[in-house]
Amino acid sequence: MIRALLTIDDVSSYNTPAIVDYLNEKNITPLMFMVGEWAEGKPAELRYALKHGMIIGNHSYSHPHFSEISFEEGVKEIEKNEEVLNRFYDEAGVERKYRPFRFPYGDKGGSNKSRLQEYLSANGFSKVNDTKFGYPFWKEEGHYKDIDTYWTFDFAEYNIRPGSGFALDDVMKRIYDPSPSNGAPLLADGSDHLLLLHAHDETEAMVPGYYKIFIDELLKNGVEFVKPSFL
Repeated sequence: MIRALLTIDDVSSYNTPAIVDYLNEKNITPLMFMVGEWAEGKPAELRYALKHGMIIGNHSYSHPHFSEISFEEGVKEIEKNEEVLNRFYDEAGVERKYRPFRFPYGDKGGSNKSRLQEYLSANGFSKVNDTKFGYPFWKEEGHYKDIDTYWTFDFAEYNIRPGSGFALDDVMKRIYDPSPSNGAPLLADGSDHLLLLHAHDETEAMVPGYYKIFIDELLKNGVEFVKPSFL
């Protein structure tokens, strides 16, 4: 059996409601991560996700590389996004039970990493249950002790752009790759995963319903999607 928790970065987008409807149809509960600046431009789509059962976490306000800004600037990014996210939860009439955080680009802050992790821990952010991840890289890179939500498999579908040379078939190759250069092989029997997908209208324009294609492929291969849980 292969178990996976789906995470979706970069909400809000115009295709967010369609993604939400599809996931609810498949009885899949993901973690979504909101960029405040973008969600403020598409508020109805963000509220739709909340009202239809999505758990939405903090993905910073403006999506910077945290290693390229100061610790203080990083905290401001997180806290400003917290204010926006709390407001959306209130407007949707939904209780905010969990506070997961994901760094944009997986960039944990470079020399400020330790201070940022201490900040996340001290300020009540939620750590996803990763106790079943036995991958060497998960321990070697310190993800097992970090508060932020990293991933074990990245679809990399955000690379599907005009002229990029990266297409749908390249995502499929990643799905079936038995020895990826980073992360862990997705379809190894007995594995547990945190999957990274994105809500991008640009990808939707190139491959309509891209998220359905990838998730249906996983379901066809017997992947069981688990509900989010936290330590």
